[in-house]
Formats: sequence, structure tokens, C-alpha cells
Amino acid sequence: MPRLGRIANFDDLDPLTAEPGVSVEIVEPGRPLPGDAGLVLIPGSKSTIADLETFRAEGWDIDLIAHRRRGGHVLGLCGGYQMLGRRVEDPQGLEGPPGGIDGLGLLDVTTVMAPEKRLSITEATDIGSGAPVTGYEIHLGATTGPDTDRPWLRVDGRPEGAQSADGTVRGTYLHGVFSSDAFRRAYLERLGTASTLTDYEAGVDATLDALAAHVERHLDVPALLALASGV
Repeated sequence: MPRLGRIANFDDLDPLTAEPGVSVEIVEPGRPLPGDAGLVLIPGSKSTIADLETFRAEGWDIDLIAHRRRGGHVLGLCGGYQMLGRRVEDPQGLEGPPGGIDGLGLLDVTTVMAPEKRLSITEATDIGSGAPVTGYEIHLGATTGPDTDRPWLRVDGRPEGAQSADGTVRGTYLHGVFSSDAFRRAYLERLGTASTLTDYEAGVDATLDALAAHVERHLDVPALLALASGV
């Protein structure tokens, strides 16, 4: 995953990082995308056009084309999904100066930014595997185009996302999809990798419980709460 300057919701990677059989690399500026990656994930962004300009300035667009030629998979989440299209337009300057930019062209879609922000917790289904997916949406803009006729998720009966004709390039507005164990397992199987993490959310809860117990053991929590309340 390239480290974009305005990256958002980078915890999308946490479930993959927790998988024992998966190696996740965050590629810093100045370095190429690895040539042996099975999947290049383009994350969300607080400013899609500005981060797309950075993506090109780093030469990652060239690396991405080479990755595709080798048969590699690509997944764009939210802003990353918008970048994968043919064009991103921001006529009202909602994320920066008004204007537009050509996308990476790996999906036949176009995005137009609009003031209405979509915020929702979303229950979806992976169309290919039937696996349930829980995620959330937090984005500006609407994405349309021929590749949206090949959705790979379904939300309350409506199609979500887009994919290339061969299914190796996908985009979606849903964050947090890899937290869903059955979906993560099915997705990794498509990449030729087995999932051995059986309950990601339980691991998160256990970590938070351990952190809370550590805080209670070493800090005067009632005093901190009193200070916070002004008592």
C-alpha cells in the first residue's frame, strides 16, 4: 500500500496485518511499489486529487501498470476507488482548488465530488462468495460508469462498487471490509493465500480489555475522571 500524504482510514489494513500468512508493506515516498506484490491496495484520502497527483509524482502509476501486466490484483477503497477511475472532478473545490484530473484509468468510472457527505454503518454481501461484510461509508462524491455494472458487493439490494472485466481491479466506498472474517477469508483465497485468523474482532476486544486493565492498574482513574469533569 502506498503511503499517501493525506491518507485516511489506514486502519483498513489492520485485519490483514494480523493475518499470520499475509505480509503487508506500506510503501514510503521515494520507493517503488514492490514487484512481487499479490495485491496493491490504494487507501482512502482526505483529498483525492492532491493524493493522485502525489501518486503520479512518485512514479507509482507506472509501477501499478507493471503490476497489472504481471497479473496482480488492485483494490481501491473510497478515495483509492475514485483514483482508479478515468476522471475525478471537484467543480466546487470541496477537497482543494476547483478542478479535475485524469484518473489512473484501471476502472471505467468517473467521480464527481458533491457537498453531500455519506455517513453510514453498512451491512453488505460479497456477491462472489456470499460472505457477509460489515463496513462503513464516509465520503463525498458519486461514482458512475460502465464498470459499476459489475458490482462485487450488495447493500440492501443495491449494487456497490465496481470491477474490471477480469475482476482483478476492484473499487468500493466501504471501509473496514477486511474486519469481516468470512469475507477476508474468501478474498485472500482469490489471491492464493489462506486465512488462519478466525475472529479478528475478538482479538481487538481482548487487546482493548488488556489496555484498560493496564491503565486501571497503573493510573488513578477516579482522579483523572474528576479532573476531566472539573470536580
